[in-house]
Amino acid sequence: QVQLVESGGGLVQAGGSLRLSCLASGSFVSIENMGWYHRTPGRQRELVAMISRRGITTYVDSVKGRFTISRDDANNTVYLQMNSLKPDDTAVYYCNADVRVIATSLSNYWGQGTQVTVSS
Repeated sequence: QVQLVESGGGLVQAGGSLRLSCLASGSFVSIENMGWYHRTPGRQRELVAMISRRGITTYVDSVKGRFTISRDDANNTVYLQMNSLKPDDTAVYYCNADVRVIATSLSNYWGQGTQVTVSS
């Protein structure tokens, strides 16, 4: 069983920074794409940023230049450095990963979410 556990959320003032971490644990061969999504009340989860196994990154336009996604494959961890935070960034942030549990099978997993609140 694969588990994704996020940490690093909290309350911060506008203009501040937070760093989210997501640790993948369990038995698996490799982790392919890793990403961060967020969800605000009344809306579905939306992609914030994604990083491929080769390090190719994708960002939603609203966070470009402010957020940076990175990964540490030696420690099965993905990070989201969030700078210049705005009240609109307030949401529950979820880690997501495509995990190759066995060589011929790819499965998608979600973390439990971590709350980020940005005060004005």
